[in-house]
Amino acid sequence: MLKADVTIIGGGPAGLVAANVFARSGFHTVLIALKTVPGDRRTTALLAASVEMLRVSGLWPAIAPHTAPLATMRIVDDTGRLFRAPEIAFEANEIGLDAFGYNVENTPLVTCLGASAESRPTLTWLDATAEDIAIGEDAARITASDGTVVETALIAGSDGRNSPSREAAGISVRRWKYRQAAFVANFGHDAPHHNASTEFHTPSGPFTLVPLPGDRSSLVCVARPDAAEELAAMAPDALSAEVERRAHSILGRMDLEGVGQVFPLSSFVAKKFGANRVALIGEAGHGFPPIGAQGLNLSLRDIASLVEIAEDVRRVGGDIGGPKALSRYDRARQPDVWSRTLGVDALNRALLSDFLPVQALRGAGLYLANRVGPLRRIMMREGITPRFRLPKLMRGHKPDPAA
Repeated sequence: MLKADVTIIGGGPAGLVAANVFARSGFHTVLIALKTVPGDRRTTALLAASVEMLRVSGLWPAIAPHTAPLATMRIVDDTGRLFRAPEIAFEANEIGLDAFGYNVENTPLVTCLGASAESRPTLTWLDATAEDIAIGEDAARITASDGTVVETALIAGSDGRNSPSREAAGISVRRWKYRQAAFVANFGHDAPHHNASTEFHTPSGPFTLVPLPGDRSSLVCVARPDAAEELAAMAPDALSAEVERRAHSILGRMDLEGVGQVFPLSSFVAKKFGANRVALIGEAGHGFPPIGAQGLNLSLRDIASLVEIAEDVRRVGGDIGGPKALSRYDRARQPDVWSRTLGVDALNRALLSDFLPVQALRGAGLYLANRVGPLRRIMMREGITPRFRLPKLMRGHKPDPAA
């Protein structure tokens, strides 16, 4: 049997960050996750507050060489509708930043985070899955697939949308679906991207090109499920030509790297983010369409908030997995998660709507953002940093290594 302060279940980017940060904070930490490198072609845009958290946690130097800065975010109305918004470009230097954030492929991101986790002396990584989770009054007990039993004060569930840890804690969710899917792929191209992300608004959803290192970009194309599958079924040359056409050749000739993938879109939010010795982080607690680069950044705020609360509770000799600590975590995350989820949902529905007043309102909003400097700067700051209180890790405070 292993005894731990914190046990993280799940080895995606959020789970690996959580394991690294908890271990660096001096908690006896166990990570239960298979040591596999993801095969997906997705990328992650890490916004400024997330980069600060990774920097003060010592994780950023290994990740940074694999990233491309996002200095400009451009929105182009390609709906062809009666009420069309003007093209608008948000510049990071307008709010005193070199970049809004940095885009990185998931494979090198997970590889770097995994290598860091392997080196942590206070972190035990079980190359296994969680087979059974039993919640007790004073501790939780997890039986891993390799036969190891872990007794822990707190479970940080980072085990995805169908989270076993969420189910063990008895936490239900609110779900809703969209008649959309995301086609994702990476492309090389002839023209430089100049560190600019370009989002074309189309009648079926955003068509977004995000910079990668070199003359390369990642594509997220939100479309009807059948249309997304049609893109995935195209021959590489035909797909590259189609993406170039939809991008109006702003990056010149496009060349597909590897293969594309399709992901159905849906949203959900857990009714609680902490209960019964389980704290939900990442997609165990919330999920929504890949619009506005919010997904992993929201998950990192989960982690930063949970670590801060655990440090505070440890400082006074309390129970980091007890009801008071988890109730505090739930209260801290509710406004941030719901505001981001509903904001992304509203943006997506406004883009899809055929109702003329909605189209006019959306166009007017982007027009004002383009013409009114203070409004534009408010939108930029809110997009990368929520107006709710940021956890200490995202404000440059290093983890507390107190035993």
